[in-house]
Amino acid sequence: MQEPQIVDGVIEEALPNTLFRVKTKDGELMLAYLAGKMRLHRIKVLVGDKVALQLDPYGGRARITRRL
Repeated sequence: MQEPQIVDGVIEEALPNTLFRVKTKDGELMLAYLAGKMRLHRIKVLVGDKVALQLDPYGGRARITRRL
C-alpha cells in the first residue's frame, strides 16, 4: 500500500458539514473534510488556522488530520 501524501495548508473558508476550503503552500485551493478523530474529540478548526492535509490519491477531497 502506498503512503498517503501529507501537505500543509491554511483554512480559507468554512463550509457546512465540516467541509473547508483550504489553500495549500503551492497556492492551490482544495476542498477538505475533517478527519474522524478530530470530529470525535471535537477539535475546533477556524478560518486562518494552519492544518495538515492528507491528500486523496485520486485527486478528490483532502482530509484534515492535524491542526498546526
